[in-house]
Amino acid sequence: MMSLDPVQVMKDQEPVSLSPSSGSNGDSKASWGDNEDFCDSVCSTKKPNTPNPENAVTIAVSSRVMFRTEKEQKVFEEKGVEEYLKYQVEHENEPLTPGPAFPFVKALEAVNAQLRELYPDSEELFDIVLVTYNHAHVGVRLINTINHHNLFIERFCMTGGSSPIGYLKAWHTNLYLSADPKKVQEALAEGIAVATMFMVEKQIDVSETQLRVAFDGDAVLFSDESEQIFKAHGLDKFFEHEKENENMLLDRGPLKGFLEALGKLQKKFYAKGHRLDCPIRTYLVTARSAASSGIRALKTLRAWGLETDEALFLAGAPKGPMLEKIRPHIYFDDQMFHIEGAAEMGTIAAHVPYGIAQKYPHKKTANFDK
Repeated sequence: MMSLDPVQVMKDQEPVSLSPSSGSNGDSKASWGDNEDFCDSVCSTKKPNTPNPENAVTIAVSSRVMFRTEKEQKVFEEKGVEEYLKYQVEHENEPLTPGPAFPFVKALEAVNAQLRELYPDSEELFDIVLVTYNHAHVGVRLINTINHHNLFIERFCMTGGSSPIGYLKAWHTNLYLSADPKKVQEALAEGIAVATMFMVEKQIDVSETQLRVAFDGDAVLFSDESEQIFKAHGLDKFFEHEKENENMLLDRGPLKGFLEALGKLQKKFYAKGHRLDCPIRTYLVTARSAASSGIRALKTLRAWGLETDEALFLAGAPKGPMLEKIRPHIYFDDQMFHIEGAAEMGTIAAHVPYGIAQKYPHKKTANFDK
């Protein structure tokens, strides 16, 4: 069964709105350039340079989906903040174990290594930001954990209980992964591509050399326009609507921009003759039927200049078995029904809380449940 990690520590504190400013958060070109020069002078020469956020594909990851923190959370809940901080300091030399986002981040770093070989001077790379509500005291343990696992994560955002959303915008974030549904909703409202990650008891093995990302279609890559028709009028009207509008593009969904970012990096590999062995592979996994409603989805992607390497139109069949074969590092869907089905078969899935389906969280149908 799937379980969601408890909400972040400091959860009892009132969230603070953090609007980025050019002076304090470094969201101007001059600021990033100055910091880059400084980093070049102090960072270890054994590690590659950190890319400028304006050029990179920035992935912000909560520490609670990056690592397992159940023991620490129990200390906080039973003994309070001060004992929690004391516990973290006392155990700062004990590395945390990997969480659900860990294989995804490792795959991002594997792609970066190959990009650096092909384009030594390029900053078009994945840039990972570790986001935590924790006090800065906990930073030592997080840094020790990152070094223990041989990760290259140089950017931290430790907010001491405040909301990180303003900082995410300053980082030019392309994707934010969190365990806190409330913060996911907050980020989504600000136009940030975001999803809630879940822990699975037994995770399937995933590739260490090829990043695999799978997307649902409606309310993830596309808007929920078509799903609204289905929810309001049923399956027959949905098919009729899609047939009548097959040449009308669907509006963008919350993760369209992330697929665009992946496609941009894929094209860098294609330009060097690595289309067939590209270390980034994307999948569309949708319950749409190919003949009855698939054309509009494919035409929309083509008009956007986007593509997925594989497209699976399941016509209402369960997604879990297909995802088990794909073995993605992460799968995005707007319906918890499909998240749970994926998790039961060992796939790390992330919930995108967008669209009309959020009003029908437990509704299932025999023929169409997107």
